[in-house]
Amino acid sequence: MASTDKLCQYHNDEEYRLELELHHIEIIGFAAAILTTIAFLPQVYKTWKTKDVSALSLPMLILFFIGIVLWLVYGFYKDSPSMIFANSITVVSSFLLVYFKITYGKK
Repeated sequence: MASTDKLCQYHNDEEYRLELELHHIEIIGFAAAILTTIAFLPQVYKTWKTKDVSALSLPMLILFFIGIVLWLVYGFYKDSPSMIFANSITVVSSFLLVYFKITYGKK
């Protein structure tokens, strides 16, 4: 009965199959989001602890930050929870690196 009720939301089996496929694609997106976001955090932590920003390029950090902001906007337009999740965290992380580079780079 539950599957019949679920199918009633859709006009046909094809729409239901497409919705399931998009759900599975979003799961892949979340896996990628978690891995790439976690991979970025050690650099932020290390920079915060050591205050060594000599190897960080400010132009690269600014371009990266702008790119992540655009990915976040794109995620909202696509209504993609995985893109919104990952890029929200990475916007904060990359902003911190820009802040650290400007603040600690003055020494």
